[in-house]
Amino acid sequence: MMSVRKAKLINQRDTILQDMLAGFVSAYSEIVRLTDDGLIVRAQPKAAGKVGLVIGNGSGHEPAMIGFVGDGLFDVNIPGALFAAPGPERIVAGIKAADRGAGVLLCVSHHAGDLMNAEIALELCQMEGIDKVEMVVLYDDISSAPKGSEPERRGTAGLFFTWKMLGAFAETGASLAECKALSERIRDNTRTLAVALSSCASPITGEVMFDLPEGEMEIGMGVHGEVGTGRHKIASADTTIDLMLPRILDDLPFRAGDEVLVLLNNSGSMTLMELYILHGRVAALLKEAGIRHYKSWIGPYATTQEMAGFALSLCRVDDQLKQLWDAPANGAFLKGV
Repeated sequence: MMSVRKAKLINQRDTILQDMLAGFVSAYSEIVRLTDDGLIVRAQPKAAGKVGLVIGNGSGHEPAMIGFVGDGLFDVNIPGALFAAPGPERIVAGIKAADRGAGVLLCVSHHAGDLMNAEIALELCQMEGIDKVEMVVLYDDISSAPKGSEPERRGTAGLFFTWKMLGAFAETGASLAECKALSERIRDNTRTLAVALSSCASPITGEVMFDLPEGEMEIGMGVHGEVGTGRHKIASADTTIDLMLPRILDDLPFRAGDEVLVLLNNSGSMTLMELYILHGRVAALLKEAGIRHYKSWIGPYATTQEMAGFALSLCRVDDQLKQLWDAPANGAFLKGV
């Protein structure tokens, strides 16, 4: 089996989340702060009268989602325990912290625990008389459910597009209903497929998350090691993209004349050299297909510890979405000027 790095530089296993969040905030105190109840919030709240944006997630995928709180992005992130969704009461606290008087949109990356806890949180909000709250469930992973069953798909790295453009849209003073509709439009124009080359180990237990034999890769691997669409012998960069990109293009489908954003997300320990080589093939195939390539982001945006692998995501854009993509943003791991 391929070796996995089990030794990690932490302090106490039972304080790993607190230690990580404290260190993160100490590095980016001009952008975010840590509340007494463990929420990551903007250092300077957005203007009153604008829709608040909240997302919760299991930790261990940094910089997601703590790195995407800031001006032009999320107002609040609710970090859960390692690979575990935050509980309903903490989600309610996050909703309250994000409220600037125009309502709050709760963004949910589609996984069973995240969705269940979010639904309970909305019920608690109703019981408390908090009625200006909406939820949008986000998904993008084409390997996790067939075409025609998109709402059953997992949320993975392609949600990055929603984080950025929805954040910009909320800053314009758009209504809660408008923000929800835009997030659904971005979601419905996004498709992702990932590949894993090696596993990773939990920093708490030291246990390997999944087994992957030496010399093999799995296409469609989820962010927690969920099974993909099949294993292949590790191939060249071009061959790997040739296996992945046509599936993505066929799924929406993307067609000649479309314009797209491209994300190559580093799952943990890929090198930039590899990612740039992969991107070269993506750009070449898009050109052959007559699909215009607007802009790209390449790097670690949603990781799973030291997993070797990457996710390829495309988002079809129009003039409005391009304007939102180019709007200012200032998060710890997402800058736009």
